[in-house]
Amino acid sequence: MDREFLTDLFADFGPVTIRKMFSGYGISADGINFALSLRAGLFFRADEVTIPDFEAEGSKPFQYSTRAKIVVVNSYWELPARLFDDSAELAQWARAALAAAQRAKAKTRPKKKAAAKKATRKAVPKKRLAKKAAKRKVR
Repeated sequence: MDREFLTDLFADFGPVTIRKMFSGYGISADGINFALSLRAGLFFRADEVTIPDFEAEGSKPFQYSTRAKIVVVNSYWELPARLFDDSAELAQWARAALAAAQRAKAKTRPKKKAAAKKATRKAVPKKRLAKKAAKRKVR
């Protein structure tokens, strides 16, 4: 799938941003990625609310192979093929996928410890420089 096809596909949904990602494209709206277009197909973001809809359609979660194992990514599920011919219903599924992505984003909180470590890291080099300068003055 190319950019032009994806733009047309999501026309009833509304404006989307399409960026190169992995072997295909990441599709986002309002700055939130809700779909992946890869060689293996088109995958929408899913969660405990929307996964039953995908299962009812016979869809499967995104998966890929490494040298050691097959990795299953339950947060993205393959879009049912019949939706490629029904742009209005595809738009409904896209809205549900965007809602799932928004719920997932709301669950993740900024990590305070990581931010504190970054602040500490920035301060450490300044202290070291000050110590080195003080030692030079003593000599």
